[in-house]
Amino acid sequence: MAISDAESLVMEVLWEKNPATSDDVVAELSKTTDWQEPTIKTLLNRLLKKRAIAAERDGRRYLYRPLLKRADYIDAASTTLLDRLFGGRVAPLVAHFSDRRKLTKKDIAELKRLIEELDHGR
Repeated sequence: MAISDAESLVMEVLWEKNPATSDDVVAELSKTTDWQEPTIKTLLNRLLKKRAIAAERDGRRYLYRPLLKRADYIDAASTTLLDRLFGGRVAPLVAHFSDRRKLTKKDIAELKRLIEELDHGR
């Protein structure tokens, strides 16, 4: 399922506040974006059509909840990024970030720990 960057911001709100009304989503996104209510409702409707979220009537309003799990979204998005930019390989991704941004000692220690865990798990 293809989720746009704008739609992913709406999803983040719904993953955090579940269920949420459109007013809840508007209030939350107004803290970080300059989007107006109609824009946010359009994004909610797009996500409904994609079946990334569901809506349930609650009196005169709707409660929205995510159907797409955050972990599944992250897995698909990261795989797409790796495939598109790095031929599906993680090492060139890490090399890119190490060349462009200085990795902290903490980052390097965490990468070493992950590699060690992978080595011991195989």
